[in-house]
Amino acid sequence: MAVKRVMRTVHKNYKPALMVGFDLLMLTVAFVSAMTIRWNSTSQLMEREVLLCLAFTLGSSSFIFLRLGLYRTVIRYMGQQALVAVLQGVTASAVVLAVASYLTYAGVPRSVPVIYWCFALIAVGGSRWLVRIYYQMALEIHKTRVAIYGAGTAGLQLYKALVHGEVYKPVAFFDDNASKQNTLIDGVLVYNPGDILDIVAERDISEILLAMPAVPKRRRREITKGLRDRGLVVKVIPGLEELVDGAGRGTADVSQIYENVLGRAPVEPERSLVASSISGKTVLVTGAGGSIGSELCRQIVQWAPVHLVLVESSEYAIYQIERELYQIQQDEGLQVPVTTLLGDVRDRARMAEIIESFSVQTIYHAAAYKHVPLVEQNVVLGAENNILGTLAVLEAAEAFGVEQFVLISTDKAVRPTNVMGATKRFAELICQDFGRRFGRTRVCMVRFGNVLGSSGSVIPLFTDQINAGGPVTVTHPKVTRYFMTIPEAAQLVLQAGSMGRNGEVFVLDMGEPVRIYDLARRLIQIMGHTVRDEENPEGDIEIQVTGLRPGEKLYEELLLGDSVAGTDHPMIMRAEEERLTSERLQVLVGELREACVRHDCEEVHRVLREAVQDYAPKQHLVDAVWAQQRQPKALPRTGQVERLPTARDTETG
Repeated sequence: MAVKRVMRTVHKNYKPALMVGFDLLMLTVAFVSAMTIRWNSTSQLMEREVLLCLAFTLGSSSFIFLRLGLYRTVIRYMGQQALVAVLQGVTASAVVLAVASYLTYAGVPRSVPVIYWCFALIAVGGSRWLVRIYYQMALEIHKTRVAIYGAGTAGLQLYKALVHGEVYKPVAFFDDNASKQNTLIDGVLVYNPGDILDIVAERDISEILLAMPAVPKRRRREITKGLRDRGLVVKVIPGLEELVDGAGRGTADVSQIYENVLGRAPVEPERSLVASSISGKTVLVTGAGGSIGSELCRQIVQWAPVHLVLVESSEYAIYQIERELYQIQQDEGLQVPVTTLLGDVRDRARMAEIIESFSVQTIYHAAAYKHVPLVEQNVVLGAENNILGTLAVLEAAEAFGVEQFVLISTDKAVRPTNVMGATKRFAELICQDFGRRFGRTRVCMVRFGNVLGSSGSVIPLFTDQINAGGPVTVTHPKVTRYFMTIPEAAQLVLQAGSMGRNGEVFVLDMGEPVRIYDLARRLIQIMGHTVRDEENPEGDIEIQVTGLRPGEKLYEELLLGDSVAGTDHPMIMRAEEERLTSERLQVLVGELREACVRHDCEEVHRVLREAVQDYAPKQHLVDAVWAQQRQPKALPRTGQVERLPTARDTETG
């Protein structure tokens, strides 16, 4: 595994260059070996014509290998198509050698290109095949051996996901259907569940993964209980569609699918940290109908709060989460009072009356506009909701003695290149200031990356595109993102709240960032398809690169500085970051408020740039209404109603 660790430290941008250099070295060795065997001497190798012939061959071969896609192939996954490309490249290289010998008058014997072809094929193709074998062997040694209970469509999807992953190795199937028993699925035998104890012992199986989402829940519970009563470790896997739609959230049983998508295991919560923030408290969640807000509600209701208050601006969203919480309490015998309220976080009076009426003790502020392209085109609304909305809730919380306020932030707030990220960083600065100035309310922020399965995330988008037959669209082949699951995000928020004191930022150790292009390939394979590309032109689904969207970055960061400390949770870090003075912040908030009243997008942009020092927008203002109003207007026809004056007309008129 030492070689594997070294390879992982090599920057992805340098790996193709290293592969080109290695191939040139191998071709040089093949040429020298062929000439030496043919001439039985090395004396003529340094002649000018021979060196010129070699240089022409190497340069042409590099171009040929590049065109054949040899440096785009992920070696650990290379298959028959890649080997054919190697064969074509080496053959073309040998032909170039013969032509170069003729053009440079090098006097290379006619048998040398044939000998060279043999050595080059062994060196270039064989080295790649050895690396592939090494990776497979290294992975197989460290994989956990598992069996899949259910040999249907869901079982097959799970099998393909695990085979392409680095965590689990499926070695057996079990199925109640007698017609499937004793058959092979990709070389793996399907057994009778009656023999499960013997097979588990014989095949050294650590876990049983139950992949039967179409089977009624009662039957699944019976199977799970029966297996666990026999001392077996069982995990219930929802179908991929359930997983994407959010079914089964909050359970550890989907961990192996997440591990294959994220490249890491889900982070387990510290139960004592969660309990101290919720149990026996009146808890308010803003944005309760959103992806994170609704998951917070699902988890909070299970920690025995005195009262759970939900605030949401969307009537439909709050109705949905209210129904779901009712069902959760019915199923699990809970009796937590839940109050659902319509409200806009920008309305300070509304937020104040809610907090006062219910004597709220803990607030989780999840209400925000988070979609980068949409906020980019709706600058004023984005600033009002994400910045002034946060300020309104904070002011109301401080006025009525709320004990704890937790802001749900994002990694896009770190050195932002888009309006959404800048507004979230501004909101963080406001929270930092409140945490420093006021003592009654403990304020903190929780910053994390992209959330799998949330509204607008890539997983539902990719799934829809795959189900439609493709193509799957990726904005750039090198875009990377940090990912976490919805339950992880919610648990981080709940735990961080108990540790926050005076404006700290908490971040999760999220492992290595995931390349979106690789994620798309993996999801295509998980769903039982193949990728259509130059190596596999007969594949099922094509991946299409569409170009970066306005405000989008190639990579995200989680920290602004180097001042990072550990916490009571081994996977959560506390960061101390630079803050604005209270006086300067109040001036900027006042300027922002005035700009929003006038709907002055350029002024909002200016304030964001002044407040967020690292804000570096990648393009000019693209607010949709602002851009439309600045376009030249055609002269009105006779009798046409004139356009009503806007706030900007009044200001400049």
